[in-house]
Amino acid sequence: MTIVMKFGGTSVSDGSRIRGAVKIIKDHIDLGSNVVVVVSALNGVTDTILEIAEQAASGNQDTVDEVVRTLAKRHRNVAEEALFDREPLERTMRKIEELIAEFKRVLGSVSILNELSARSQDYLLSFGEKLSTTIVHAGLVDAGINAVMFTGGEAGIVTDDHFGEAAPLMKVTAHRVREKLSSMVEEGVTPVITGYIAANQDGITTTLGRGGSDYTATIIGHALDVDAVWIWTDVDGLMTADPQIEPSARTIKSISYAEGMELVYFGVKAMHPKALEPALEKEIPVFIKNTFNLGGIGTCIGKDQPVISKNVVKAVAIIRDTALITVGGAGMIGTPGVAAKVFGILGENHINILMISQSSSEANISIIIPKGDLDKAVNLLELVFLGKGMIREVSFEEDVCVVAVVGAGMRGAVGVASRIFKAVAKEGVNVRVIAQGSSELNVSFVVSRDDSVKAVRALHKEFKLGVQE
Repeated sequence: MTIVMKFGGTSVSDGSRIRGAVKIIKDHIDLGSNVVVVVSALNGVTDTILEIAEQAASGNQDTVDEVVRTLAKRHRNVAEEALFDREPLERTMRKIEELIAEFKRVLGSVSILNELSARSQDYLLSFGEKLSTTIVHAGLVDAGINAVMFTGGEAGIVTDDHFGEAAPLMKVTAHRVREKLSSMVEEGVTPVITGYIAANQDGITTTLGRGGSDYTATIIGHALDVDAVWIWTDVDGLMTADPQIEPSARTIKSISYAEGMELVYFGVKAMHPKALEPALEKEIPVFIKNTFNLGGIGTCIGKDQPVISKNVVKAVAIIRDTALITVGGAGMIGTPGVAAKVFGILGENHINILMISQSSSEANISIIIPKGDLDKAVNLLELVFLGKGMIREVSFEEDVCVVAVVGAGMRGAVGVASRIFKAVAKEGVNVRVIAQGSSELNVSFVVSRDDSVKAVRALHKEFKLGVQE
């Protein structure tokens, strides 16, 4: 059996947790499994590196030096906690110093130029995973495991040139990963791979987007055609709702790929939104497990399960920090290409559209986008459309949330939408916009931020999601 195990930032955030991760890996190797390990940066390090990079571009050298010292000290301390034998500790310390020296050199270049390009940012961000993976690799070697460390690019993950959120070129990646790792894994060697990091076809460092270590794990799993991918994190799995909103939320034992994709897209933090695609193609089960609760049930994401009549809905998810834009005007009615032009303008400017709804009269289109992109989006739409006779008004609402009701049991089920909107109406929740995908896997709607908690709780109660299966 071959397993890819990915360890998130909280699972490797200090020396004791790294030792715990090493024990999990060793226990499975001792049971006869081949394990490929993917490692995230230590908890909070990616945000710290982004902060340092921006400070360097602004010329704040004193702040940069102070934060770099703190970062270096943290990794040295973690290594000292994680490693017991003197020789691997000294070797790891030397590697940490080499990486920090290179990190400082790149920051110096950014500071001199007063410019932080997307390419430079990706290279700087790669040091978070390189540092943490160096320590985890040393811990495995210290435990007597035959382990070899690679960056994602060295392991064979090839992407396009979209720095910041590069897309893997799956055919060439699958070939290169197999060429690099297959025989090694078959011989019982444990590859230890930096999550999040890849390289374009010229070998230049790229990253897969925030949370991209999950994506690394499933890409590697797809290429090697493994038996399972395990995502080790700090939660028990996918849940029926955010437990901070709904205390009765429970862990979902099993869920289909399609349902899982809907949940992670709609704000569930357990996985990267694109990570399930490579696993789906090869039908590789993905398990989400908690490193702090090894006896927890976890969640298995896999092939479609038989739908039990009482489980029409699996979960209620929420996307916060969103904004609603509505473009409208009589000139839109019967005019071909208006929607395409609106979406095209936003797409060309890298503004992600989370949800779309259009009235049957074609007189307006409502679009949900991340709140941080609101000013940019409104300015673009007004500049392109207003005064041209097609669109009369571009209006917007801030501080709205998208609530999504997800479940394969909604397919063909009569009365689900009625139950959803009756439940939220009883709580006095005003629904701004409604959308349902043709797959019938989810019904999503927009409410004010102030109403979002009431909506989630009402739906969780209506569909009895807190009741154990």
